[in-house]
Amino acid sequence: MGEVWKARDTRLNRDVAIKFSTQQLSGRFGREARAIAALNHTNICTLYDIGPDLVMELVEGQTLAERIRRGAIPPEEALGIAKQIADALEAAHEKGIVHRDLKPANIKIRPDGSVKVLDFGLAKATEDAETAVDSPTVTMTRPGTVMGTPGYMSPEQVRGEKVDKLSDIWAFGVVLYEMVTGDQPFPGKTTSDTMAAVIKEEPDWTRAPATVQRMLRRCLEKDAKGRLRDIGDAMALLDYEAATTAPLRSRLGLVGWVAAVFALLATTVAFIHFREEPPPPQAPLRLQLVAPENAELNFQLSPNGRNVAFTGGRRLWVHSLDSGESRDLTASPGGTPFWSPDSRFIGYLASGNTLHLTTFL
Repeated sequence: MGEVWKARDTRLNRDVAIKFSTQQLSGRFGREARAIAALNHTNICTLYDIGPDLVMELVEGQTLAERIRRGAIPPEEALGIAKQIADALEAAHEKGIVHRDLKPANIKIRPDGSVKVLDFGLAKATEDAETAVDSPTVTMTRPGTVMGTPGYMSPEQVRGEKVDKLSDIWAFGVVLYEMVTGDQPFPGKTTSDTMAAVIKEEPDWTRAPATVQRMLRRCLEKDAKGRLRDIGDAMALLDYEAATTAPLRSRLGLVGWVAAVFALLATTVAFIHFREEPPPPQAPLRLQLVAPENAELNFQLSPNGRNVAFTGGRRLWVHSLDSGESRDLTASPGGTPFWSPDSRFIGYLASGNTLHLTTFL
């Protein structure tokens, strides 16, 4: 839509962009000049001077179209770009200006990440414009005709109906879809195929991240009455989706950290457990008790495991496992002796089935 050259403004010592007009496009450049001159926003290119040609701010960096050609843009980066585009459109809409040709080629990303929306050449309708049906940009403004770029035009633009800010909201949705997927939502081999897809086909919603699907559906509603009413609503919806998903991501992140900590602890414990050498096996305790001739031997181990009480030859004995010595308690028990829970007393049955307790200290 005209040639753009980099030039040097020697009066103010700055680089500028000059868009050269032709007699055929002079009316269109006048519209662009008036539209840009009415806007003063950090995300919209600045118009410096109007003459036979347009002298504008030189915006260094790549176009969004060049960035997308390298592949889909990560959602967080894409949303940062989208918010700046939305801010520019909101400023234009507040002035009653509709861009009508929003597309990645008309959006520049500066090296510092800031975004500039360019080319408001279709911002105002004209009485006479040439028809270029098969060109990349169609500019027809007579009743029943269309103006804009196929693939980014709203259904009402394709039908040649009245165009307002809702068409910019549609184009904003198309641009965002293209950013997060790397492809246009309404592809076609020819201009006619693309226009038909805009009217009849639905995008592949599954390719878009869940956090933007709801907003994209509202922007790309074919019936303009069901579309978002204001570009600010799109950003509010994006902020809402981000606010509702961020706590979930935080909770999932916390769960992941907790799980990682437990896994680390379990690994450490297992490492220490298997790394420690097992204690050496204890030698079995062997105790030999010899009962008197023709006497029955009955014994009981004390609860503290230090002594063994046994009877033999009608005598009660206590053998110390610590010293290895046996003591004769000089009693006449009958049957098997038994210990008190604290290992201080020995009980036994004497003659006449009498229960006796003997203190053992």
